[in-house]
Amino acid sequence: MSLGVLNNISAIYAQNNLSSTQSSLQKTLQQLSSGSRINSGADDAAGLAVADGLHANSTALAQSTRNASDAVGLLQTADGALSQVTSLLDRAITLATQSGNGTLSSSQTSSANQEYQNILSQINTIGSTTNFNGSAVFSNAAKSFFVSDGTAAGSKVYNQVVGALSSASVGQTQTGGVTTPTLTVTTTSTASVAAVSTIATTSASNTFGGILSVQVGTGAAVSLDFTPGSSLQFVADAINSTSSSFHTAGIGATISGNNLVLTGTASAAGAGGGNNITLSPSNTFAETATGGGTGAGADFTATAYAALDTTAHSQAILYRLTNAVSDVAFQRGAIGAGINQISSAQSVTSNEQTNLTAAENNIRATDYGQAASDLSKYQVLSQTGISALAQANSVQQEVLKLLQ
Repeated sequence: MSLGVLNNISAIYAQNNLSSTQSSLQKTLQQLSSGSRINSGADDAAGLAVADGLHANSTALAQSTRNASDAVGLLQTADGALSQVTSLLDRAITLATQSGNGTLSSSQTSSANQEYQNILSQINTIGSTTNFNGSAVFSNAAKSFFVSDGTAAGSKVYNQVVGALSSASVGQTQTGGVTTPTLTVTTTSTASVAAVSTIATTSASNTFGGILSVQVGTGAAVSLDFTPGSSLQFVADAINSTSSSFHTAGIGATISGNNLVLTGTASAAGAGGGNNITLSPSNTFAETATGGGTGAGADFTATAYAALDTTAHSQAILYRLTNAVSDVAFQRGAIGAGINQISSAQSVTSNEQTNLTAAENNIRATDYGQAASDLSKYQVLSQTGISALAQANSVQQEVLKLLQ
C-alpha cells in the first residue's frame, strides 16, 4: 500500500463509523428520554402505522365507554322516576279502595279525591320534568346510544325507547300478537309460465303456525299443518320436502326478504287462472310477532277514571290502578333490559380498549433494558471511534519523516 496524503482513507472509515455510532447513540438517548421507541417515521414505519391505528381505535373506545356510561345514567334516571310513580300508584290504590267502600262522607270522599288528583298531577310532573343533560327522559322517540372502535364494522347504535309518561299513559303495554299473512299473485296465468305467488309476512324472524292450504288453478288443494312457533325457514323446508303434498303438486318455496315465494310448474293452460296459486278456504296459516312492540299504558283521563267522586268510579279506578302498576313494571323491565345490554357493551368496550392499549404499548414503548444496553454499547463505540479517528489522523503525519 502506497503512502499518500491526498486522502486519509483510514480517517474516513473511522469518521463514517463514528458518525453512525453517534446517530445510533442519539436515537437511543431519544428513546430513553421520551419513553417511546418510535419517535419518527424513520424509526419504524410499519410499527408506527400499526401503533397509530391502534391508538385511534383505543381513543374511540375510551369515548364509547363514556357514551355507554351516560346511556346507563339516562336509563337509570328513568327507572328511578318510575319507581316513584309506583309508590304514588300504591297510595292511589289505597285511596281508591277506601273510597270505593261507600262508608265515607262527602267531605272525606272529596279529601280522598283531592289527594288522588295530586297524585295524577305529580305523575304528569314527573313525566314532563324528568330530564338528563337538559333532554327530556320520557318520550316515545327512540334515544340512540353510539358505541364504536372508530371503524364502520366496529360501530353499533343502541336504540332505546323509554316511553311517554303522563296521566294519559302510565307505564307501557305489550303489543303484537297473531296476524294473518296475505298471499299475492305475482304472475298471472299464461301458457307455459310457472305459477308464482307470494305470501307477504311482517318479518322473517317472526314465527308461524296453522294450516297452509293452497291450490293451483282449479286443481285440488294441498295443505301442510304447522305447529305454532315454526320459523319461516322451517316452513319453506317443509314445503320443499320430497314427501310433502306441495312437492307432489309441483310447488316449491323460497324466501325473499320477509316473503315466502311459492312457485309452481309451468301450465299448458292459457290466461284465466289455469296455473295461479291461491289460498284455499281451509287456510289458517298465521304469523306471530316475536316480542312485539309497546303500546300506551293506563289512561286516567276518561271520566270514569278522572275522579274518586262515586263508589262506581272508585272501583273502576282501583282496577285500572292495578293495571297501571303492572304497566309500569313492564316499562321498568324494558328499561332494565336496555341497561343490562348497554352495560354489557360497556364492559366489552372497556376490555377491548385495555387490550388495544396494551398492544400499542408493546409496539411503541421503549424497552429500557434493551435501550440501556444499547446506550452502554454506543458510548463505548463513540469513545473508541474518536480514539480511532485521532490515530488515523496521526498516522499520515509519519509521512513527514520521509522528508526529513
